[in-house]
Amino acid sequence: MRVEIPSHCRHPWDVTPEEARAIQVRLAARVREEPLDRAVATVAGLDMGVRRERGRAVAVVLAVPSLSLVESAVWEGPIHFPYVPGLLSFREVPGLLRALERLHTEPDLLFTDSQGRAHPRRLGLASHLGVLLDRPTIGVAKARLCGQPQGELPELRGAWVPLVDRGQVIGAAVRTRPGAKPVYVSVGHRITLAEAVEWTLRCTTHYRLPEPTRLADRLSRSSGR
Repeated sequence: MRVEIPSHCRHPWDVTPEEARAIQVRLAARVREEPLDRAVATVAGLDMGVRRERGRAVAVVLAVPSLSLVESAVWEGPIHFPYVPGLLSFREVPGLLRALERLHTEPDLLFTDSQGRAHPRRLGLASHLGVLLDRPTIGVAKARLCGQPQGELPELRGAWVPLVDRGQVIGAAVRTRPGAKPVYVSVGHRITLAEAVEWTLRCTTHYRLPEPTRLADRLSRSSGR
């Protein structure tokens, strides 16, 4: 896959937490919530496992609608940015970009196990990655980072309620399995929230997490590192 970052979005990765937050604020202004402009035939799931400051970044590509595996790619190497809440992308995106570079397929839609707009500075990992690549991206997180669900979430699969922070809709709490804990879906880049919820449900089978990130997570935790 071609990984080309426009000059106006490039930035250093070896920065202080204060500098990283300033970069997030700058790039957040470039996030676009807009309808998908392409048919989706393939989706990619991205995740990284970290052990002793070494990362294993994984990209898996699935065909739509079968969700069958097309290919996967792995990058392993050192992690230089420390763990700081709210700055996950500075720790993981460099490795995820390297994993994406190893793909032969150009996926139409990216899923990440992270926040997108549902972030205090509106630039979680999914949005950061989406802006750098200028590709449709969805964040599907297992836990909330900020915001409050609006209203009672029914137990039925497919139910969802808006996630609101400081008066702004930043995502959705989505029930992907009856009775299971919700996942938190938000726009990464170049997709609407309604489409992000729809595609999350379309890519979820028998498990709580959508297949792209579930498979990426499983591979990132494998013993091959």
